[in-house]
This record gives sequence, structure tokens and C-alpha cells, in this order.
Amino acid sequence: MPRRRDPYDRMMFLIFGVTPRERVLTVVAFVCEHCGTHATQHVIESASRLSSFFIPLLALSRRYFVVCSNCGGTTALTKDQAMHGVEWASHHREVS
Repeated sequence: MPRRRDPYDRMMFLIFGVTPRERVLTVVAFVCEHCGTHATQHVIESASRLSSFFIPLLALSRRYFVVCSNCGGTTALTKDQAMHGVEWASHHREVS
């Protein structure tokens, strides 16, 4: 009589997940459109990353935005606007 195959004989265990990551690209100072105060603004990149066994594999989506340090107001940016802010900040660093 042939042996019955156990359905759990060749079971594979995988762990997948999506993790949001945020990083500050640069800090610039200008007038906030929300509160009207001249304050520092953090240019932030937010990326959702697909991971397997807690190892990040690839970025699924990227968003860019600026956050006012005074009021916390957030404004969405395009990638070009965010990169322009990074470039502008690198050319206008104050020497202390």
C-alpha cells in the first residue's frame, strides 16, 4: 500500500512586510506658508520598503514633504523640489 503524502511535508515559512522609513534630507530656513513665521523647515523623504525576513529589498513608493519646526505644518513636494532644496542648502551653508 503506497504511503499517503503529508501536506505539511514540504512547508515553507516566509516573512514579508512593508516598512515606512523617513529621513531628513536637509534643513532650510524660510517663511512657512502655514504660520507665516521665518523658521527652519525639514525636507523629508518618506519611503515604503518591502522586506523579507526583516531585510529591506526594494522601495515601493517615495514621497517628499517639508515640515515646519515652528507649527508642524506639512507641505507635499515633488522629487525635483526636494532635490532642489538639498542642492540650494548645500550652496548656502552658513560658515560658523
